Amino acid sequence: MSTKAEEVKLDIEEFNNLLEKACRQRTKDVLTLEIRRLQTELAKLLEENKDASVKPPATTPSATQKCYQVKLNNYGWDQTNTMVKIYITLKDVHQLSGESIVCNFADKSLDLWVLALDNRNYYLPINNLCAEIDTEKSSLKVKTDMIVVSLVKKIPKAWSHVTWVEKRIKEAKTLSMPDMNEDNDPGASLMNLMKKMYQDGDDDMKKTIAKAWTKNQQKNAAGPMDI
Repeated sequence: MSTKAEEVKLDIEEFNNLLEKACRQRTKDVLTLEIRRLQTELAKLLEENKDASVKPPATTPSATQKCYQVKLNNYGWDQTNTMVKIYITLKDVHQLSGESIVCNFADKSLDLWVLALDNRNYYLPINNLCAEIDTEKSSLKVKTDMIVVSLVKKIPKAWSHVTWVEKRIKEAKTLSMPDMNEDNDPGASLMNLMKKMYQDGDDDMKKTIAKAWTKNQQKNAAGPMDI
């Protein structure tokens, strides 16, 4: 790895240490944005410096081609009382070197980067986890065509969902069910709940609800908003 890439990697590690110690949410947000910017810079440096420290997979295109950033949205998960496992399927990911796969853990979030895989840099952010995790004990393992991220729970108990946003949306749907047999419009009831969640929620919640609203507006079918 080039000297500059090494410096960027050290910067990322230091910012992660600061993120773990930060208490105020605004400070955490600023640090998280800087970490992501540095990770993008590191991905570009790794692409430009294809040396012995970064072994490319057999299908990687030539170094003159640009790597495109791809955000991952789909993953599977299961849990025990003490751990949550996230499963991400990516073809040929096992052919990458360890330095090309980076996962940054915070108390209630994670950022996974897979660099220079088949001419793409893959990125999976999961924010606002249902509960806090132990960042020191959490880890990742690479298997054939798959990455398994193990999140160690700080408090042993079952999670209803991976993220707080998913939990709130599910709760909103559940709360709207008693209105289904009443004379009032169940869709309007759910819409009122969504508006309240939007007003009270954080940025991630607002983005999720806005996306669901747009999707619902594009449909002609009647009934509750499909999220």
